Amino acid sequence: MTTELTGTTEESAPPEPDAPAITPAVPTTAPTTRTLRIFADLEIARAQVIRRAPLSEPALSEAVQAGIDELWGEPTSPALHVAKILDAVSREGDAAVARFSQRFDGSSYETVEVSQDEIAEAFERVSPEDRDAIQFAVNRVRRYHETQMEHAPTSFNTRGTGMLVRPLARVGVYMTGSDAALPSSVIHTAIPAVVAGVEEVIGVTAARADGTVNPLKLVAAQMSGMKRVFRASGAQAIAALAFGTATIPRVDKIAGPGGIFVTLAKQQLFGRVGIDAIYGPTETLVVADEFASAELCAADLLAQAEHDVLATPVLITTSRAQAEAVAAAIEVQLATLEREPIARAAVARGGAVIVRDLEEAMALANEFAPEHMCLLVQNPEALLPLVKNAGGVFLGESSPEVLGDYTAGPSHVMPTGGSARFAGPLSVLDFLKITSIIALSREDLGRLGPYAARLARAEGLTGHARSIEYRLDGR
Repeated sequence: MTTELTGTTEESAPPEPDAPAITPAVPTTAPTTRTLRIFADLEIARAQVIRRAPLSEPALSEAVQAGIDELWGEPTSPALHVAKILDAVSREGDAAVARFSQRFDGSSYETVEVSQDEIAEAFERVSPEDRDAIQFAVNRVRRYHETQMEHAPTSFNTRGTGMLVRPLARVGVYMTGSDAALPSSVIHTAIPAVVAGVEEVIGVTAARADGTVNPLKLVAAQMSGMKRVFRASGAQAIAALAFGTATIPRVDKIAGPGGIFVTLAKQQLFGRVGIDAIYGPTETLVVADEFASAELCAADLLAQAEHDVLATPVLITTSRAQAEAVAAAIEVQLATLEREPIARAAVARGGAVIVRDLEEAMALANEFAPEHMCLLVQNPEALLPLVKNAGGVFLGESSPEVLGDYTAGPSHVMPTGGSARFAGPLSVLDFLKITSIIALSREDLGRLGPYAARLARAEGLTGHARSIEYRLDGR
């Protein structure tokens, strides 16, 4: 099923209206309690905030664990639960996908694939303002990745060797969220694949109780260039993409963040299907000097803290007074958040670390290797050369991380859990593959062959050596 983009382009969109004045409805005095811990001792800070715990099997809530044990009729760990689902999908296909998805989502439906009529209806149900916002984000993210593609590796063949650069044929996007739709995640995952030239990008998503898919997600999927969307969620959706079913086609690579069962499924299927990365809870590290706005530091930390109780907000500052001011601002702003309990729990996991200077701050920040690194200092550009490990760097007060979540341009799907030491954000490179080319002449064979044959015999691989020697002897 091929769909067409709908909505205005960024170039033809009407001028943006003047932004309304924003007056935060916050108390003027901070409570006396302080959720953000402050550390002046670096070793204690390393042990309690900066140190990365090894990835381990999660502890589930009592209700979720009880449901899993009931499903399988015996105590079952999260990893074994996922393994059982993967096995069932590999044997039963669509039947297992529908059974598990409907049980876990509390949904009911007969048709797995979302129809063109449903997508058209989604456009009717989403307000023009929301459609324009989605289209604007799509255009921004696409334009960034088109520029990125211009700097991607290209095919070459020089002096008998080279490489072919080709896009993957089919990619599956996990469209995270159900009632709480995250169209931005759809945009930031699908577009890098589309721009890379992937021929078919398909999506899998949880259905709501009535069997429908959140219209915001469908609008974002179509505008982003996704070809087909299927009702499937959790580990069973990942399994369907990896194995293929009668309805859901097998893909070459799976991309996109999800919950713990999606993460475990991606871990267990790595090698059978391409996996973009293993994503954990979000994290933001703010480096601030004494000149930074405490309110903005607090706002940036809380923006990520409200995602998940396991999120990690960290402040590194050269000023004790700044740390105290940010801690107080966090208390003021926490009181105004709809997700205050979640954000408060996350803040308690993080902390503020006081350092001697900005060089020490950057060394500690690189050690933490955060998903998001925000530089709220007088001259953030001067610190950019010191950045070694970060998924994304946000320079100055005009570049908040939240803008990166939506309309800045680079994909907001970024490495977590310290993996920024060796990985980067989702990009067009994740959807390209390289094939080596070897096309040597007889002259090249005569020059390279004797050395290769000698090495083969040194390794005891006579058949290797003879494959070359026959050619050199003219047989």
